[in-house]
Amino acid sequence: MKESKLFRLYREVTGSDPTAIDELPSSGSNRRYFRLSGSQPLIGVIGTVASENEAFIYLADHFGKRGLPVPKVLAISADRMAYVQQDLGDTLLFNALEKGCKTRVFGEEERRLLRDTIRLLPDIQFGGAVGLNFDVCYPVAEFDKRAIMWDLNYFKYCFLKATGLEFQEDKLEDDFERMAEVLMRSSSSTFMYRDFQSRNVMVQNGTPWFIDFQGGRKGPFYYDVASFLWQAKANFPDSLRQELVDEYVDALRKYKPVDREYFNDQLRHFVLFRTLQVLGAYGFRGYFEKKPHFMQSVPFAIENLRQLLSKPYTEYPYLTEVLNNLVNLKQFADERKKHTLTVKVLSFAYKKGIPNDPSGNGGGYVFDCRGVNNPGKYERYKPFTGLDEPVIKYLEDDGEILTFLEHVYALVDSTVKRYMERGFTNLMVAFGCTGGQHRSVYCAQHLAQHINRLFNVKVELIHREQNIEKTLESR
Repeated sequence: MKESKLFRLYREVTGSDPTAIDELPSSGSNRRYFRLSGSQPLIGVIGTVASENEAFIYLADHFGKRGLPVPKVLAISADRMAYVQQDLGDTLLFNALEKGCKTRVFGEEERRLLRDTIRLLPDIQFGGAVGLNFDVCYPVAEFDKRAIMWDLNYFKYCFLKATGLEFQEDKLEDDFERMAEVLMRSSSSTFMYRDFQSRNVMVQNGTPWFIDFQGGRKGPFYYDVASFLWQAKANFPDSLRQELVDEYVDALRKYKPVDREYFNDQLRHFVLFRTLQVLGAYGFRGYFEKKPHFMQSVPFAIENLRQLLSKPYTEYPYLTEVLNNLVNLKQFADERKKHTLTVKVLSFAYKKGIPNDPSGNGGGYVFDCRGVNNPGKYERYKPFTGLDEPVIKYLEDDGEILTFLEHVYALVDSTVKRYMERGFTNLMVAFGCTGGQHRSVYCAQHLAQHINRLFNVKVELIHREQNIEKTLESR
């Protein structure tokens, strides 16, 4: 029985038998992890490949000597297929961030953990590379063009082809070659963690510890930043992601000068590459191995990809075309609609009551336009609405409504942005005036157009008293 090796190793470390051995859940790896309880809690590991075990054992020892927060390997079996290591507890960074990842609202303690983690990254990349024998790394010593092409073809065969999307393989390979050239501009003698993400960071007494780095190798530091901050299910808002990039760059300057413009440009390419590599892994683990955990992550990775493509990658024209077709496949577009914000904008007359919110959320804004000069008090404007040129000219020449809308835009814009970040699906904004004809109609019309243009979201526009309904679709 393989577990008997762990019993012997436990006795070697503690001098006593463990009282219990419990297998811990695993994700993508075939390695098995166990918690051994008794006089001292330890983690036991049974690997399937001796060289992979050797990589972890060597790296853990090397990083520990460099003062990095990694678990200490305490005993190793004679065949090198099993070992026991320090138990860092039960809290993964992934679990510590769970609430924030679901709501996209990260509290100060969650932000502190993220800042502390990303600031430690240059220490393992640069400090950890000092004196490191990369030849021990598994399965290869270095991230090179061959490794890049492996990962890109992993995406092509395990994900792209599995979706049924048609594409020209030769043209795609040409762009893969171009991407490899761009990525290799950043080759460096640093340690590339490769799978640096929140499931591979433990939190003990509020401090991050690194685990599962056995797949690391010599390679560019950009890769780990992309891996961590664009992890599919991390669901970081753009504002938090940028804050953490700033923290990383600040910590990186301890080791090298940073040209921020070049850094951001190069990071973008690694984010795209890492996203494709991850989709390849999800395709293999999900489509072929039928593991639901990986399929659940696909929509998050597709959304990351969709956002990346909002700014063109001119270096890879055909790849960009294929990826745009990919994210717009029906199965992914339908999934996105479930989490896409729709803003309902209404005009109404107060004397007929404030509209109800049909979404059931009961939230949103109601703005009172009655403080703005009313064209309805003049006979010549009574036949018109806020959609007609005479009323529009009166209101804009007067100017009060423009100032009013400036404040409305500032408030609603911030809310729309936040709702989009948090994945909310409904927001209602209503404008009321005395008759629901002039001022409220003007304001509702202009806000609807403003939101649709600025945020590219679907807006349902309703002028209740005129019985006018119009939908402004996202593009």
